[in-house]
Amino acid sequence: MTDMAAAALGLSLGSIDRAQSTQALAALKGMTKSKAKAAAQNFEAMFLNSMFQQMSTGIDGDGPFGGSGALKVWRSLLTEQYAKAFAKAGGIGIAAHVYDTLLKQQGANLS
Repeated sequence: MTDMAAAALGLSLGSIDRAQSTQALAALKGMTKSKAKAAAQNFEAMFLNSMFQQMSTGIDGDGPFGGSGALKVWRSLLTEQYAKAFAKAGGIGIAAHVYDTLLKQQGANLS
């Protein structure tokens, strides 16, 4: 193999290695962003769940559960689902700020 062919092969292999590194870095950033988004959404859902539970603390039920222990269990499950649905639909804006902060803390690019 000539020196010129070896140099071309070295450049070619180097560019393949850089391309693979770039793809791996992009995949890592994508995973970081998706995990940060999920964490931010879960945080907002937990906050909303706490808020909804506080809103319904003084309410006694009359319906089929009649204010018994079953009502408390049912109401906690209901507020949890409400909170998840609200957060998934955009929530009250907490998740966006948490997401940005998580990415800044990790040094990730926001674009």
